[in-house]
Amino acid sequence: MAPKGKVYRGSVKDFPGFDASQDAEALYNAMKGFGSDKEAILDLITSRSNKQRVEICQAYKSLYGKDLIADLKYELTGKFERLIVSLMRPPAYSDAKEIKDAIAGIGTDEKCLIEILASRTNQEIHDLVAAYKDAYERDLEADIVGDTSGHFKKMLVVLLQGTREEDDVVSEDLVEQDARDLLEAGELKWGTDEAQFIYILGRRSKQHLRLVFDEYLKISGKPIERSIRGELSGDFEKLMLAVVKCIRSTAEYFAERLHKAMKGLGTRDNTLIRIMVSRSEIDMLDIREVFRTKYEKSLHNMIKEDTSGEYKQALLKLCGGDDDAAGEFFPEAAQVAYRMWELSAVAKVELRGTVHPAGNFNDDGDAQVLRKAMKGLGTDEGAIIDVVTQRSNAQRQQIIKAYKAHYGRDLMADLKSELSGSLAKLILGLMLTPAQYDAKQLRKAVEGAGTDESILIEIMATRNNQEIKAIDEAYQQAYHKRLEDDLSSDTSGHFKRILVSLALGNRDEGPENLTQAQEDAKVVAETLKLADVSSNESSDSLETRFLSILCTRSYPHLRRVFQEFIKMTNHDVEHAIKKRMSGDVRDAFVAIVRSVKNKPAFFANKLYKSMKGAGTDERTLTRIMISRSEIDLLNIRGEFIDLFDKSLHHMIEKDTSGDYRKALLALCGGED
Repeated sequence: MAPKGKVYRGSVKDFPGFDASQDAEALYNAMKGFGSDKEAILDLITSRSNKQRVEICQAYKSLYGKDLIADLKYELTGKFERLIVSLMRPPAYSDAKEIKDAIAGIGTDEKCLIEILASRTNQEIHDLVAAYKDAYERDLEADIVGDTSGHFKKMLVVLLQGTREEDDVVSEDLVEQDARDLLEAGELKWGTDEAQFIYILGRRSKQHLRLVFDEYLKISGKPIERSIRGELSGDFEKLMLAVVKCIRSTAEYFAERLHKAMKGLGTRDNTLIRIMVSRSEIDMLDIREVFRTKYEKSLHNMIKEDTSGEYKQALLKLCGGDDDAAGEFFPEAAQVAYRMWELSAVAKVELRGTVHPAGNFNDDGDAQVLRKAMKGLGTDEGAIIDVVTQRSNAQRQQIIKAYKAHYGRDLMADLKSELSGSLAKLILGLMLTPAQYDAKQLRKAVEGAGTDESILIEIMATRNNQEIKAIDEAYQQAYHKRLEDDLSSDTSGHFKRILVSLALGNRDEGPENLTQAQEDAKVVAETLKLADVSSNESSDSLETRFLSILCTRSYPHLRRVFQEFIKMTNHDVEHAIKKRMSGDVRDAFVAIVRSVKNKPAFFANKLYKSMKGAGTDERTLTRIMISRSEIDLLNIRGEFIDLFDKSLHHMIEKDTSGDYRKALLALCGGED
């Protein structure tokens, strides 16, 4: 069933010993009389390929003079009926029916149009257009033109031509030119040249465009998806993002669509049915692999938890197996990880904060505004927020001195007495220097009963040498103890060794060394029990070297180590650590790896977790918004929307309230 030279990646195969007449008779008997044998129907239909199902329909007509699809519609109901009937149609006719339903009546299901037209091959598009004409005696392009508008319509029409280049021979000069043209059409232009986006993304081959996207990241410092979100809008933006995702990985695109169809309250059954049917004989195994890797849960398990009855049983048959049972991560995921390490090493990413020094700064004037806001009955929180969130940390330190000189009072003490709750923690945190603030957070994490290991990991795993040394100095000034001593007395084992090593602030700062990286990768592989040959070293010696590599090598060098590790083991280092380690040690090493890979993405993930679900982890939210506001919060915002399809601004707005929300949004610096 797979094209010559390619491995078949569908979950449904031709049934051996197939007999169309015998199957037609079995289905007739399952529907004969009062009630129907739904289990027999689903078992038979889900275990036959689409080509065989079409033959069964023909045999049923010959034997009984009846339309099998009409009989199935009559006997079955609801979601189960929609799924079974959809399986009986040839793929092109199934797509045609989905599109007809999407544009029929009042309103249009743009998501359905986007999903189908962005993901199909040239041949599948040609077959779809012909099937639509045959089934409805109408022209698909004319119907879509009549039901859509603007640039969204123009891109759909381009995709409907099915003329994407298919030549895998790529010109480096054209790759660079297309990347430059896209940059100039969007980021570097006042307004956006949508026609350039439509032409390049609608016509070029997938292989060519993947290289264009890599080149775009190198020259712009941001992925093409982020530029599309910033430059385009509405359904046109969603369509172009879907096109980019399908070019990068069609399997990943469908894995994301399936996850969104089932996560949260309610299930988007139309989407679930459409994808499970349309991909069951194309790339369901790839989709399952991506799903398992991306969401750390098998597609099989999510369907099992989210659906019920015969509908569930039929979907599970199409899924074709449970990947959680294997307990292994997939080699394909490691190859994706390798490319990401490669790109992270070459991308010119400029770290940008959202808070900058205020122009025409007047420390004495700001001190007066703050004093007035706190004087007398009541407090003007809005005035305090406006001053504190719109000044750089260096300027805030000048305001503290001016306040003392002007009024003979301690600004921090006054703020503490006038503000309360989450707003007080946020404003007071902003008034400390970054090193003082981190030192205070670390002190809180280790003092009293119990230790907050997550805070220790977050701060110690992500700060550079200069920041670590400044924190240690601030810690000694504030608490008359060395940070290293408190970490040693409050933690134990390998976790203590990791923290103490990081607290020394002596990570290498030089470039990669390929020979050393290969040797380091071998140590990492042996420690994680993934090397082909067993080491002569003791496990204690390997663990010590492993810890030293992760805690003292430079970031550029570690990127190369993790690439070499993938080449050596076909595993991604983060996955391997998660699988073979546990507890605080695992979390600390994962934080280091994620920080090396993409520090803004690490913090974006922490921010998302602090606000998702019931309740808000205000401590984490406050800490990250303060500590990253002048370093890379703008980058974090970009990663946040890439990872979670929603803006940080929107999530803060939805999840917080009052003056605390106002201050956080000021730090956030805008809506993406």
